[in-house]
Amino acid sequence: MSTSEACRLVGINRKTGHRWRYGRVSRPKAGQQGVVRPAARPSAVSDRYLSQDERIVIADRLREGASQAVIAAELRCSPGTISREIRRNRHPDSGDYRPYAAQQRADSRRPRPKIGKIAAHPALREHVQAMLESRHSPEQISRRLRRDFPERNELHVSHETIYQALYVQGRGELRRELTAALRTGRAVRRPRRQPGQRQPRFTHPMVMISQRPAEADDRAVPGHWEGDLIIGKDNKSAVGTLVERSTRYVLLVHLGAGRTADRVRDGLIAAMNTLPQHLKRSLTWDQGIEMAMHHQFSITTDMPVYFCDPHSPWQRGSNENTNGLLRQYFPKGTDLAVHQPDHLAAVAAELNGRPRKTLGWDTPAERLAKLLAVTD
Repeated sequence: MSTSEACRLVGINRKTGHRWRYGRVSRPKAGQQGVVRPAARPSAVSDRYLSQDERIVIADRLREGASQAVIAAELRCSPGTISREIRRNRHPDSGDYRPYAAQQRADSRRPRPKIGKIAAHPALREHVQAMLESRHSPEQISRRLRRDFPERNELHVSHETIYQALYVQGRGELRRELTAALRTGRAVRRPRRQPGQRQPRFTHPMVMISQRPAEADDRAVPGHWEGDLIIGKDNKSAVGTLVERSTRYVLLVHLGAGRTADRVRDGLIAAMNTLPQHLKRSLTWDQGIEMAMHHQFSITTDMPVYFCDPHSPWQRGSNENTNGLLRQYFPKGTDLAVHQPDHLAAVAAELNGRPRKTLGWDTPAERLAKLLAVTD
């Protein structure tokens, strides 16, 4: 969570929380609380930045032909750090990486505050102000400038930079009264709703994935399913997809021309009724409105439903992967209502007959058959 939220929960001042979290440059006085910031690496401004000695290592290892991944491992940093360092600080003409020149380039970019791009280029400022006065949106301005002046990089600016020039006080890049030309007419940004302020999505409360049994996480016990919908053309049709986490066995649910909550509830109940009770332990779904009747599904099937966190598709990784495979049969932008239940069953059977690397090249159908045989 953020520092401000943590301070509110603990009941301390935000500045105190920042001091506790990030520490002091010097050791606190006797009787004071705080964390001592560790000393920076030699010749480095901060632990966040590469030092001159590390840049010398990078140059030497590049000259020896070492890969960026090997250099990153030796310096104990991310390969992306090495890649960005070389790309940003190499010689602009020859492309050679020279450590002392690279250090100078890095030092020259570090000072804050920086002059904004709009303030630094009067021609860009005039164009932006004129287009704002004509009631163009920042995104329209950004796109139009790139199209009209493709060779002039100094006139290329992102729409976020324009918003910052309008909203951030003290920058003085654009006249504050130009905010009246924005469609919202706001002179300040309106903060978005915080995650803790989310309104309840369903009438009956959701049980979140954090409360799902541990046995579902390690995939050792079969019967835990992940579900979702694949959507057809113009959002007017859908097919329900169910994947068993242990065996990757797939069930497809016919929904036809609609994905209302009652239609999804009935389709899921019908699909789960084809399974023995020991293979109906739980269902994990995202927070789509189609699951508004999840409580009725749970009562009928004796199967709890767990909901993923917002914007967290990886919490249903098996299902997301399966939906990608199913697009081979049901391309995006097509009407899914034309696929009848017998065709969906044939597609599911074909998918369940594919050998899977994650199953040691068994097929999902073979894994499920073994489970059913052991139970019988």
